[in-house]
Amino acid sequence: MTYLVTENCIKCKYMDCVEVCPVDCFYEGENMLVIHPDECIDCGVCEPECPAEAIKPDTNSGLDKWLKINTAYAKKWPNIITKGNPPADAENFDGEQGKFEKYFSKSPGDGN
Repeated sequence: MTYLVTENCIKCKYMDCVEVCPVDCFYEGENMLVIHPDECIDCGVCEPECPAEAIKPDTNSGLDKWLKINTAYAKKWPNIITKGNPPADAENFDGEQGKFEKYFSKSPGDGN
């Protein structure tokens, strides 16, 4: 099992999860984070820390798309190990449906 970052992180990117990860398996895109599935140790400490409830165990059904996205972009985006500032308008996007199609960016974030 691994944990995955899903659609609700897009344009929210709160980053509380980064602070608690013991293996630094988060990677930063321009408007969301992903988890490297091969680095995740399945401890689950990140899941309850996400204010947007965007982190899910891969044992949940319907997450095949997110496994592919997390795997692909963790190889392209920079690693992030400390919490940064979320977007000023993050709360406006929390819970919005269809964010992947509307807002997903393939561009990397700054990392740290």
